[in-house]
Amino acid sequence: MSTIDQSPIVATHVEDEAPLPQRRVNWLRIVRWAAVAIWAVVVVWRTVTDGFAFNRELLLVYICTGLVAASIGQGRRVFYVVRDWLPFALILIAYDLSRGAATLVGRPTLWHWQADMDRWMFFGTMPTVWLQERLKLPHPPWWEVVISSVYMSFFILPYVIAGILWLRNRDEWKAFVRLFVGLNLVALVIYALLPAAPPWAAARCTAADVAGGPSGPGCMYKSARGVPDGGVLGAMQATQDGANDWIERIVGRGWGKLNLHSASALLDQGQASVNLVAAIPSLHAGMSAALAVFLWHRVHRAWRPVLVAYPLIMAFTLVYTAEHYVIDLLLGWALAAVVITVLARWERRRRRLRDTQLMEPVGAS
Repeated sequence: MSTIDQSPIVATHVEDEAPLPQRRVNWLRIVRWAAVAIWAVVVVWRTVTDGFAFNRELLLVYICTGLVAASIGQGRRVFYVVRDWLPFALILIAYDLSRGAATLVGRPTLWHWQADMDRWMFFGTMPTVWLQERLKLPHPPWWEVVISSVYMSFFILPYVIAGILWLRNRDEWKAFVRLFVGLNLVALVIYALLPAAPPWAAARCTAADVAGGPSGPGCMYKSARGVPDGGVLGAMQATQDGANDWIERIVGRGWGKLNLHSASALLDQGQASVNLVAAIPSLHAGMSAALAVFLWHRVHRAWRPVLVAYPLIMAFTLVYTAEHYVIDLLLGWALAAVVITVLARWERRRRRLRDTQLMEPVGAS
């Protein structure tokens, strides 16, 4: 998204504008570019030797160290990287901690409601089952590379956008942080109060397995192969030649076609450690829609077809790969709409208050 409007950079702090001797400015510029070059070499070297930074914590380290390097010689700005990026780190920690929050609160996990809602909306047909019946092949086709990449963009794109805005326009960066933190915090509260199992888990468990709403029954960690009647999700009635006749969690298959097996292994490792019953609402769907709305008036209009396609491809990916039900997506989009609306109203109110204060005569009682 390199076409973000060329609006002037808003100074982070008044102290940053203090003039420096020209010789020192030139020296700091050299140090800055040397630091950026070293950072780039390290990131490229680690990418070549260890693979892409699909891990969000590692990506956050990459971005913050890059911002520190790019801020050398720009006053005290370099010292504010940790403070400014702390909200992103706290969100990652909170998401990992949400795994046990539902159990601590004592809320049973939803297993049937989402499946029943999808069947009701689609006149008895389960969208995930229908898609895998018709599209899943024994080996991933080229387009699964696209959907695997789109799925993983959720863990990368928000931080990249935040990094660009932090360097270029502080007011826009603040607006993005409010959107990111607000959307994630509300979703995390819902996950604790309303834990919900995804389709891939429902395909592995029968109604008897999940009686009482357990959050982590043993059936979740087994294959759906041989589960009677396709479990809670429902059985596949047809398959493509050679494809498995049970619902699979296949979001990482596309990377196998690019020999990015380390990415698939990292995804599997990450999925095993995070909250597996955080399906309602879908943050993948909500964040992709929120990013599209946020960027709509901030990028060149030539990018707008991409902004429309992105949340739609993400929605297809989530349903086809058994990551989410359709109802999860709708609730994710609804949450994004609510958060965006609330923040927009808050911003308008804040501007009116600021304008009123500026219009008041000096010394008015």
